[in-house]
Order: sequence, then structure tokens, then C-alpha cells
Amino acid sequence: MTIATAWGVTAAEQDGSYPCDALVPAPARRLFRGVDVAAPPDVVYRWLCQFRVAPYSYDWIDNGGRRSPRRPLPWTWDLEVGQTFSRIFTLVSFVPDEHLTVRMNRSGSRLFGDVAVTYAVLAAGPSRSRLVAVLRTPQPTGRVGSVGTWLLAWGDLVMMRKQLLTFARLAAAEHRAQSSV
Repeated sequence: MTIATAWGVTAAEQDGSYPCDALVPAPARRLFRGVDVAAPPDVVYRWLCQFRVAPYSYDWIDNGGRRSPRRPLPWTWDLEVGQTFSRIFTLVSFVPDEHLTVRMNRSGSRLFGDVAVTYAVLAAGPSRSRLVAVLRTPQPTGRVGSVGTWLLAWGDLVMMRKQLLTFARLAAAEHRAQSSV
């Protein structure tokens, strides 16, 4: 494993089973990203739902220069399978306060291939959580596929690291504000 395939996650998180595992058939690869969050799972999950409207990573790259919202948007919390997330994903499954799983839609898969992602929110003590993202992609075949998979792993590390850290910061700030009232 390299930092591009497993960043910020524990061995137990890597050994776990995630809903995205059932979406992309074997043989497949999994990429892991994880962060600690100073907020309980319900607050983290609500921010994660806002991925519907914006990517929350480097907005100048993947959001047309528009800033991802920095205030809660309650309407994003009403999830239904089939909804579009951040223009290139479709919501496949979710359990409130636990996980949401998305898969590349047609336009996204033309660029990145068949990718399924589970964002899991795990309780980590009182008022603390872990936000773990697991990407599942087909195992590459041939040299071109291997290079594409390598590029996806490193590119995704940069973008998703920023995304998860942004969600963590926003959730922690909201939790601090709620706790001080």
C-alpha cells in the first residue's frame, strides 16, 4: 500500500466491508481516505449530504470556480436513491448518520471509469467521528489501464483529502457553535 491507496485510515477500516464493494465486480481495487472529526456522526453526515450540490474540494478545479456552500443547506438532507451528487455521481444507497454510497454517472465514467464510493461516518467517542471514504474501481488490465489507475489514485488523493478535511472542519465548527449555545 502507498499513501495514494490508503491515506489516514486504520488497518481495521481497510479490512472492513462497505456498500461500494457490491457495486463494482471483482477483480477490483479499493482506495481509502479517512479523517478524524471533532463532531458527532449526525453533524458530519449532514455536511456530507451537501456533496449533492458541490464537491467541497478545490472549487476552482472541480466546481467551475464557485465556492462550495459554507452554511448548512437543510434541503440536501432529504435523500433519495437516484439523486445526482456533484454533477458526476448518482446516489445508490444510504443509511442516515452512517453512510452514503455514490457511483459515477455516465458523464463521470467517461472520464474516470466505473467508480463507486462509500462515505462512511463512524462514531469515535462522545462528540467525535471518523469520516472514511472508500473508492472501488475495476482492476486495471494492461499498461494503459495501470497508468490510468495510478493517475486516478494520486489525483483522487489530492482532491478527496481536501474534500474530507473541508467536511471535517465545517462539521467541527458547527458542532462547536451548537455546543456553546
